[in-house]
Amino acid sequence: TNSTNTKSNCLSTPLYNFTNTSDPSINFIMAFLHLFIVNKSGGLIHHRALSPKAPQIGTNEWLRIGSTFHSLHAIANEASPMKLPQNKNASGADDGIEEIQADGLVLRCLQTRTGIKFVVTAEPGTSDIDQVLREIYILYTDCALKDPFYELEMPIRCELFTTAVDALIQNMERATRLGIR
Repeated sequence: TNSTNTKSNCLSTPLYNFTNTSDPSINFIMAFLHLFIVNKSGGLIHHRALSPKAPQIGTNEWLRIGSTFHSLHAIANEASPMKLPQNKNASGADDGIEEIQADGLVLRCLQTRTGIKFVVTAEPGTSDIDQVLREIYILYTDCALKDPFYELEMPIRCELFTTAVDALIQNMERATRLGIR
């Protein structure tokens, strides 16, 4: 990727300055579909559609998805025949599910050292999912954690965070459309 990360701040956009490496073969846009964030106890603390292409899912279903993913992540950590050193991945978080691929969906998870799981679903072929997850984590730390009214492990109701996530997704999709990623 030919992007350089600028200092992230909830009030500043864009998050990326892109250099043009135009690829004429890019003639369609893959979409990020959903974002959900699960706390270390398995509770869903944030969910949102990232695209109009995203299937509409009710709040109760999201709660089930969040807790089910948390449980599957923990089971994968315990049941894995290959153990990472001290059951920790490269970022220092617990080992577990990092990616699930299906015919019409890619689910990618970033677990922090504190146990919070940031999960993005996207259409197969969507690029830079890991980059988006890392940026969403930075936005979480810059926006939600610095909000004096936010309590850890509780639902994220920070407008700056949701606005910044929307801007990030728009910037990534715009870069894809322009062929500069």
